[in-house]
This record gives sequence, structure tokens and C-alpha cells, in this order.
Amino acid sequence: MMHWKHWRPAAALFMTMATGTAVHAQDAPETLFRDVRVFDGQSDRLSPPTNVAVKGNVIMAIGPAAKAGAGTRVIEGRGRTLMPGLIDVHVHLTFGALDMAKLMSPDLTPQAAEAAAADQARAMLLRGFTAVRDMGGPVFGLKAGIDSGKYQGPRIWPSGAVISQTSGHGDFRLPTERSRRFFGKPSRAEEFGATFIADGRDEVLAATRENLRFGASQIKLMAGGGSSSDYDPIDVTQYLPEELSAAVAAAEDWGTYVAVHAYTSRAVRRALDAGVKSIEHGQLLDEATIKLIADRGAWLSLQNLPPPLPNDPPDRVAKKMAVREGSDHAWSWAKKYHVKLAWGTDFLFRPEENREQNAYILRLKQWFTPAEILRMVTHDNAQLLALSGERAPYKGKLGVVEAGALADLILVNGDPLANIDLIGDPDRNFAVVMKDGVIYRADGVK
Repeated sequence: MMHWKHWRPAAALFMTMATGTAVHAQDAPETLFRDVRVFDGQSDRLSPPTNVAVKGNVIMAIGPAAKAGAGTRVIEGRGRTLMPGLIDVHVHLTFGALDMAKLMSPDLTPQAAEAAAADQARAMLLRGFTAVRDMGGPVFGLKAGIDSGKYQGPRIWPSGAVISQTSGHGDFRLPTERSRRFFGKPSRAEEFGATFIADGRDEVLAATRENLRFGASQIKLMAGGGSSSDYDPIDVTQYLPEELSAAVAAAEDWGTYVAVHAYTSRAVRRALDAGVKSIEHGQLLDEATIKLIADRGAWLSLQNLPPPLPNDPPDRVAKKMAVREGSDHAWSWAKKYHVKLAWGTDFLFRPEENREQNAYILRLKQWFTPAEILRMVTHDNAQLLALSGERAPYKGKLGVVEAGALADLILVNGDPLANIDLIGDPDRNFAVVMKDGVIYRADGVK
């Protein structure tokens, strides 16, 4: 078994080429994107035709004066769009790589789960997602594998095991599994690194600190009921104020923050009062609570959830439909009150859905302009990642195309500001995907 110290981000990151050969980012050839129009992550228009020079893993220069030197790899843009890599701030790389039957199988091993997640991580990178925030699950080994060059995948901001009260949204016990607190045996999900069932201030503190010890960049707590679970109604509020405050204090001592799973106004208001900085979901919030999120300067990390499965039990279907129906109000009010908005997918237990990751960005068209959408899935999502402060696993600026920023870039066949639908079909429309200065996708370019 890998020693826990090896799960932490390595001081020098190794990147993997499409051939599977690990290389140092700083050893990659210099790259010049010639004759490109730049979406910088913030503007509502593209730049005039220009050049962008990359050295190592950093954008070194932008402008017509940026030239190719000896040994520079030149990519002819021919007027295409160069933009920041996409960012998804609510993924579950392990839970999203396996269906429920496989996750519940007694034969599932950590190694098999990591291998499945690694396959999905590679596909995610090739779709243009160069950074993600993993919002709960056993992911430290996968992250270490990507950072070392064993696997290909996006940069990962890991939360580690979700932290849940008994009977909470992260209480994944089977009906046959009894409480660790009373009967002494951890559940299989706890042993797997999927969850901490923690009750009371002391246990919440210990669970928070345990995740931080293993390299969590932020902490994820379950503060309310969920739509994908059987034992907690979606209307319930989870964790007492003092329990939430304990997690916030422990995270802040490490220079980072707490994000909570919550849908209802009661749960979100309690979390905000405790100092929580990121609300995950929130589709059932009333207008006043969304305004309160803006007033407190917290983030609202929203999603457009997929429809229920045909074989979902009726109570789960009802919960999912309520969440889906609340999405319009949540997005509209968040825009109205200028809430710090972030976007993610939150795919769970349905690996086939992962292929729709880019298409789900296009669902934002009913509320936002193409420029607003592109800004959200690049610059704005990067600002939420930056909230991890010193616990951020990668140092440097993401979500923008500017001198000094990290070289996470996509070359798009066309103008996504004029036709946002280009983002929804990466196989056809992404000519180059670069992460940390290394090219992982190069379709039709030399």
C-alpha cells in the first residue's frame, strides 16, 4: 500500500504525454501558438490575431513580438481561438467512475476503483478539463498518480472523505452495518476512504484534521439531505451550529475553507452563520437566502442535475425532480444578486454520463451569455479553487490567458464567443489541449 506521505502533491510535478512517457513540465519544448485570437478568461471579446509563447509550464509572452526560437514547437493557429482550460468545481472522480452495483460489490478493491477513476480522468482531460475540484471520495491516490505521471488527468483539488453526521447524506452504511460508535466496527465506506461518519464537535474536528493531514485542499461537510440517498429526506438540516463551526475553525487554522452540501434555506443559513465559504447545490433556496449568500461574500457552486434513472425508487425520483425544478430560480436569483457563482457537474454512479460533461455547460445558455458562460467555467471557477490558499496543490494562476499564468490551454476550431456550442463537442472542436505546458491532445496540428 502506498504510504500516506506519497499521497501528497510532489514538490516537482511530472506530466504525462499521450505516449504515456512521463516528462518534467519544465523540460517540455517551448511552444509558440502563432496567429491565434485569445479569449483571456475575462473579456467579452476575442483579441486581435496574436502569438502566445509558452516556456515550461508558464505563459511567457503574448503579442505579435512573441517569436519562435531554436527548438520551439510552433502551432499554427490560423485565426482559431486560444482559451484557458475548462474547470469543473464539483466532481466525484471515484464515485462518478463506477455504477452503484460496482461500488457496492464486496469484490471491489481500492486498486480497481482507482483504475476506473484514472480512465475517466484521462477522458476528462482530453475533453479540455484541465482542473477539477473533487468534492468527496477516495481520490488522494489518483491525484498522486496524475501528478507523478502514472496517469493522465486534470489537476485535482481534493476534499478527501466527505464528513457526515450519523443519518446524514454521507452515511453510506448498508442496512446490515451498525454504528461504529456503538458497535466498534467502521463501515465499509469509511474503510474505503469515502466518508467519515462524525458526530459531535470532537469527532468533526478529528475528521477535518484527518483529511487535511492527507492533503485535502478544502473540506466537504454534508449539511442537509440529498437527492441521491435513501435514508435522509432532502428537507432535513444536518450538523448542529457548533459542529459546523468546529470544522470551519479547523480548516481556517490550515488556511483553507469548508464547503457544504445543502439544498434548503435553513441548512444554508446555518452554514453561513458558521463561516462556511462555499455552498454546493442550493437549488431549493428562497430568494432572500440567495441574497444572503451574496451579502456574506460566499460562493454558490451550482449544477444542472441529470434526470432520475428509470429504476430509481419513487421517493428518490421526487427528490431529484424538486431539485431540477428549483434550478431556474437558483440560477436566476444568483445572477440578479451578483452571487459569486461557480459551475460543476456532480455526476454520480453513472459513468456513461461523464461523456456529457461539456454538453452540460451548454445548459447555462438559458441564463447566461456565451461570454458569461466561458468566464464562469474558466476564470470564475479558478477563483473558487484559489480559495484554498496555501492548501492549493498547484501554485500559479489558472483560468486566464496572460503572461505569468500557468499554461493550461485549449485551441478551439472557431470562435466560442460567437458559437458557444463549440465547447459542447470537444472531439470535433478542440484541436489542442495543453496542461502545465504539456500537450495531451493535438488533432490536426504539428
